[in-house]
Amino acid sequence: MRKNQIEEYLKSIIKEEGLLYDAMRYSLLGGGKRLRVQLAMMASAALGGKEEDALPYGAALECIHTYSLIHDDLPCMDDDDLRRGRPTLHKQFDEATAVLAGDGLLTLAFSIAARAPLSPQQNLAAVKVLSDSAGAYGMVEGQVLDMTLSGASEDEILEMYRYKTGALLCAAVSLGAIAAGGKGDELRTFAENLGVAFQIQDDILDIIGDEAILGKPVKSDQKNEKNTVVSIIGIEEAKKRVRLYTEKAIDSLAPFMPNAQALSALAESLIERKM
Repeated sequence: MRKNQIEEYLKSIIKEEGLLYDAMRYSLLGGGKRLRVQLAMMASAALGGKEEDALPYGAALECIHTYSLIHDDLPCMDDDDLRRGRPTLHKQFDEATAVLAGDGLLTLAFSIAARAPLSPQQNLAAVKVLSDSAGAYGMVEGQVLDMTLSGASEDEILEMYRYKTGALLCAAVSLGAIAAGGKGDELRTFAENLGVAFQIQDDILDIIGDEAILGKPVKSDQKNEKNTVVSIIGIEEAKKRVRLYTEKAIDSLAPFMPNAQALSALAESLIERKM
């Protein structure tokens, strides 16, 4: 039910016709877990709000996440040909269109959040969360660290994960909290630990995952000579880290139970994910 609601909302965002909009839709509507939108909606419910109030904020975040994937796949970054079982955007269209479609989705996100049917104060707070988490003090910094870390320690890599992956997951629960009338930081501990667990599981899947299920090439980290937690401590120890950080995330939800049960179940499900 929630997933269908999300997909219908995302389909309603871009109505214009033309090359740019076709490219934006190609990536935005290309499938995926919609994890960040779900987290925003579940976070709102966990704090006593309505899930649907967080949907516009979550959709804005999904636009930012999609833009980041488009740019990640470019030849100058990870140089990937497949994303979710389909040609990456620069392969389906061309590199220039991919760059511009990513730019379009990034800036569209702020328009969606600013026009959400909530109070001006909530929308302003949401725009601030989006800009802080997506930019140089969040995800973009994590991407730079991902490209430049060499000979890094486990702690340094975990710090990079907190920027690269954790920033947008923290944004998701912050946006949900804002939609529910909260301050925005109520569920931050949950999201920080979930982000680390999620990225370590990603690193594991990059080595042992099924390319047909993942919808993208495996062993891309090795190809790009990237340092990961798995490359330092091995797969079995990495699996233990996934469990450890997931349990930390779930434990932090105790003050918000039973309203946070959906968040707990989602975190648990991500441990064994195959894609």
